[in-house]
Amino acid sequence: MLHNIKELYGHKLAASDGDIGHVQDFYFDDQTWVIRYLVADTGSWLTGRQVLVTPHAFGEWDRQEKTLQVKLSKKQIENSPSIDTHQPVSRQYEEEYYRYYGWPTYWNGDAMWGPGGYPLANPTAPVQGGVLPKHHHRAEKHLRSAHAVTGYQIQTAEGAIGTVSGFMVDDRSWAIGELAVDAGHWYAGKEVLIPTGKVERISYEDSAVFVSLTKADIQHTAEHHVAKSGA
Repeated sequence: MLHNIKELYGHKLAASDGDIGHVQDFYFDDQTWVIRYLVADTGSWLTGRQVLVTPHAFGEWDRQEKTLQVKLSKKQIENSPSIDTHQPVSRQYEEEYYRYYGWPTYWNGDAMWGPGGYPLANPTAPVQGGVLPKHHHRAEKHLRSAHAVTGYQIQTAEGAIGTVSGFMVDDRSWAIGELAVDAGHWYAGKEVLIPTGKVERISYEDSAVFVSLTKADIQHTAEHHVAKSGA
């Protein structure tokens, strides 16, 4: 089932031995369309540090209590490799990070999470769904802030049709299946869902997401329905 990750912003993060802060942002890969890290706001606990939590450590998401369980201790997080708040996530940092926690690296293997399709301690365990789609994990980084991309214009060949309002993710694999788009006055204030497979590119210079859909494709979709070519 897909959920909009904006629902998680501000949720409490509960480690095995106490709260560690709240959800501030997510970093996603704009090539393979999967959430790689949650960015935690730790308040005054670890001032000046950016704390990243991979989905490997995600536990139960309690929507009523607005809490995401993290399967780590506060000491583990405190002693984890530090990354400067203003620096991008490098592969060198990721290697240190995964080595520290002992998780399998997602770039070693051709599945979404390396050896398997889910962020598991044993990613080669059988999963539902049959043959897993293959992923090409590039050496260069393509991690982007979900919070920063929210608000980007959606550009068709005929012009803008709205802005990114959220990311619809599978809360098991943490793959992004669709972009939630606020169509604004152009489409009576409705929200439509655009499959990430229809995204041609993201222009960070122009703050825009270019899609292979026409305005007619989107007009023919009902509110909250997924836009398709030639609908």
